[in-house]
Amino acid sequence: MLRTSLIHLVLAQRNAALRIVGASIVGASRPRRALMSTTSTSTPPPKSAAPSASPGVDQLIASTSQLKKPDAVSTVPTMVRGDWVLFHPVYTPEEMRAVQVLHKDAKTISDKLAYGLVKFARYGFDVVSRYKHKEIPPASPMTVEELRKEGYLLDEKGWLNRILFLETIAGVPGMVAATLRHLTSLRLMRRDSGWIHTCLEEAENERMHLMTFMTLRDSSIWFRALILGAQGVFYNMFFLAYIISPRACHRFVGYLEEEAVLTYTRCIADLEAGKIPEWTDKPAPEIAIDYWRLPADAKLLDVIYAVRSDESTHRFVNHSFANLEVATDVNPFALREPDMHVKGGKIAFERSESENYVRESHAIMRQKKENSDA
Repeated sequence: MLRTSLIHLVLAQRNAALRIVGASIVGASRPRRALMSTTSTSTPPPKSAAPSASPGVDQLIASTSQLKKPDAVSTVPTMVRGDWVLFHPVYTPEEMRAVQVLHKDAKTISDKLAYGLVKFARYGFDVVSRYKHKEIPPASPMTVEELRKEGYLLDEKGWLNRILFLETIAGVPGMVAATLRHLTSLRLMRRDSGWIHTCLEEAENERMHLMTFMTLRDSSIWFRALILGAQGVFYNMFFLAYIISPRACHRFVGYLEEEAVLTYTRCIADLEAGKIPEWTDKPAPEIAIDYWRLPADAKLLDVIYAVRSDESTHRFVNHSFANLEVATDVNPFALREPDMHVKGGKIAFERSESENYVRESHAIMRQKKENSDA
């Protein structure tokens, strides 16, 4: 199976290169297609044209089809905004800047084990990605290039590699949890109390982070092979762990999201300080503008703020889940979620707070029904 997957990676990498070559053959001066558009701006070749000798050109022509959309873009018309995804929060600028770097103390044995595994995984990832968060000497005269050479800063490629790898892993836990809870609901023939949807929303949200950053840079075959191996190991390990202890797994994800918030906070700080000059005025990808309802003139910095807010949401939700009885308690976020002023500045709801939050949600629902009936 691994051999087959690697063969597919090689073919995909070759076809990607052929599409680039094909683009220059078909017409280098053609306007670039809008990411969210399903209407081709190119003129199809005459039917009498000779068949292309390059499969890359054929794929390029086929990609203008309404059905064939290989890129990380939407397949719906531009007038439809966001209806192609599950629910996810949309933040105000004030909410995006309300996120704080927080940590939940590990008190129980399972919490300490979960936190230790996250720190171990982070250490290994830092070694592989050659990431070191070294404090820059005060009033340092070194340029950005010199700071990068000395290992004080990551360059654009380094940040993208780190983010892409992080998001390919972060999208696994929600899908595993949703799958197992779905199967449990079927097997026991009882309702799930709202957990499945929230877990699926989390998985898709992390996947959309990946789709967004994939518009900035394609990955090499070796990077894709690394992701293939890491995902295969992590998925199966998390699957088995969730069967044994769902609570510990949600705590693990909460700690994992703490690290994600920290990573994006450092990225934002570097970007705002001019230490990633390639991204200073880079426009936000259209897929991100559509997904997070960003202004049309949004920058990549706004996207990273939105992604960090999402990670803060996952941090809060999973730590709150770990405080519940995962087999019997209702998902307190099934009807609504707190805004980012709560999720960004508070690590989690304790079980009693979740119960009060559910009670408040029910009261709001009853009030809305009474108002609509009046």
